[in-house]
Amino acid sequence: MRPAILTLNAGSSTVKYALFGDDGVTELSRGTLEETGEAAMAKALEVTRTAEVEVVGVGHRVVHGGVTYSAPARIDDAVLATLESFVPLAPLHQPHNVQGIKAARAAFPNVPQVACFDTAFHRTRSFVEEAYALPRRFFDEGIRRFGFHGLSYQFIAKQLAVVAPDVAKGKVVVAHLGSGASMCALNGGRSVASTMGFSTIDGLPMGTRTGAIDPGVLLHLLDQKHMPLKELETLLYKESGLKGLSGLSNDMRTLLADESSAAKEAVEYFVHRCAREVASLATAAGGLDALVFTAGIGERSSAIRGRIVRKLAWLGLAIDDAANGRNSTLISTRVSRAKVLCIPTNEERCIAEAVSERLKPG
Repeated sequence: MRPAILTLNAGSSTVKYALFGDDGVTELSRGTLEETGEAAMAKALEVTRTAEVEVVGVGHRVVHGGVTYSAPARIDDAVLATLESFVPLAPLHQPHNVQGIKAARAAFPNVPQVACFDTAFHRTRSFVEEAYALPRRFFDEGIRRFGFHGLSYQFIAKQLAVVAPDVAKGKVVVAHLGSGASMCALNGGRSVASTMGFSTIDGLPMGTRTGAIDPGVLLHLLDQKHMPLKELETLLYKESGLKGLSGLSNDMRTLLADESSAAKEAVEYFVHRCAREVASLATAAGGLDALVFTAGIGERSSAIRGRIVRKLAWLGLAIDDAANGRNSTLISTRVSRAKVLCIPTNEERCIAEAVSERLKPG
């Protein structure tokens, strides 16, 4: 049987899996299960038997690596215990990540397992980008801006060297726009700033998550409205964002097709906040050589890309409507002061490559 690397991305509502050759590059198959839990994980692991491959390594997307991990880590009992201790930092994602690791270790007890962290890519940032203006002891205890979607940004940084080498080492803002959305400023291919902070609800508005919100609002809801803590957590993570603003849907496609004022306002809010963050991140990077769109909305919604870029015309950005409509790689005009690109992300391949590297002798 052909040797293969299995990647698992156990999210808050889905389980994504993929099989790659042992080179970490050749994709054999992939799939998504719109469910979570033990039954979903069993289905994901079953694919290795139906594909008639020999699993030689398993890579796991792990949302939170804390301050401990700045690179992929080979999983043993001690590492797994550390990852479980991070559950309070990412309550909607980390438990599913840990469950996936346990299931895969049981299914493939003698196969190397590697954890790849969404936070690791951002460990290159400076103190001023990581710290909150709280007493210093909180930073030392780990209360800091971690940033997420790091596997996606790492993949895009590598792809830029292939599709746009003239800007790959420059100042780039990457917009990972999907149900979960964030942006990251790169300088020389390294993360220098991001919109997500301590948690995955910070920054941009998302499908069901608030994005940035005045902490005073939360204090008001807790103190004056007497909202229970769990109810507040549900509000912030599951009932807000596009879904909350529109009262209709968390799906951008649905909102773009709807003529109601609430749907239009939700879309405009998303576009407005995205444009604001591009300008903010360009400042953090010290300039802007390219803007890259990726992930579900970023890769597929020419309407959203166009509206965001047109709001940034004052920065000298100009979009080629025809190229944008085709979802081309380069979607800016020749006179645009910075390139605007559309590059599909591939977190699974990023994970598989990390596993492949750790399977090499020595």
